Amino acid sequence: MKRTVFFILLTLISWGSLIAQSIQNRVNIGFYNVENLFDTINDPNKNDEQFLPDGDYRWNSERYFNKLDKLSQVIYDMCKLPGGLAVLGVSEVENEAVLRDLIATERLAPYKLAVCHHESPDLRGVDVSFIYDPSRFRVLSTKAYPLTFPENPDFITRDQWLMTGILDSVDTLHLIVNHWPSKIGGEKKSLPYRLGAGRLARHIADSIMTASPHAKVIIMGDMNDNPNAKSMMEGLQTRTNPKNLIEKDLYNPMWQMYRNGVGSYAYRDSWELLDNIIVSEGLVNATSGYKFYMAHIFRKDYMLTKSGSYTNYPWRMFAGGIYQGGYSDHLPVYIILTK
Repeated sequence: MKRTVFFILLTLISWGSLIAQSIQNRVNIGFYNVENLFDTINDPNKNDEQFLPDGDYRWNSERYFNKLDKLSQVIYDMCKLPGGLAVLGVSEVENEAVLRDLIATERLAPYKLAVCHHESPDLRGVDVSFIYDPSRFRVLSTKAYPLTFPENPDFITRDQWLMTGILDSVDTLHLIVNHWPSKIGGEKKSLPYRLGAGRLARHIADSIMTASPHAKVIIMGDMNDNPNAKSMMEGLQTRTNPKNLIEKDLYNPMWQMYRNGVGSYAYRDSWELLDNIIVSEGLVNATSGYKFYMAHIFRKDYMLTKSGSYTNYPWRMFAGGIYQGGYSDHLPVYIILTK
């Protein structure tokens, strides 16, 4: 009997060691369109009038703090993933202050997260940024890349924001966070802008991989297009199969997920996968340090609408201009890196 108990305890200890080891050898990198995280203060340089206490959305302190609470719940649960959350790209944030309010919430404060923010020229006032764990990721450099169109100089949108840093003291990662132009005006009229966004992201990645052909590059964001769109396949020049990748190739693991009917954004009773994370050949075929393992959509029941016309859609903050009090109209996406 004693021998049996001994072997059971030994087995449990071994399993515990394997689990601990697997967590130590895993890390998660994510992206989340948080749907209009605005403060309640008027910024004369931004078109933020809707998000003021007397604006169309009656955006007051109660609604703002509810938004922070909701988002903190999602990010907190992502931080609890095996291996933890090292970096989270975000879009649709008004400024650095709202991100600092977010990471200071009761749920997230114990994680001592940090912010890497860039103020974009977007007229509506929404930016792309990073939230990261400074105990895991050390920022080395940042650079903003404006998306411009000489034939239409009045078109202004979000910059693409590159952050380079060291993960777990051993691995250099280059992360590019995006929020590509929307389809306002229709697919045909708006496609050239997303094609341009894809080419710009490709240019950034190429400039990194020219200097280091097997660099570990991660391109993330709300592309406002599905993985099979022209902007992705031709603009960004993504590959859909991780096998036989060559130097400077970019692989989109979301492509097969989309083919399987999985999405991050619901529209007209169908799921779209607008939120993508693309990885370089150097991350897929890495022979040392971290390498790409798998992509996921982060989805919990509490993030979905429970009743009405939008049942099982992401529980958004506003629908048709009516306050819903939810999380976001997008679900987060993330990739697992292992070593």
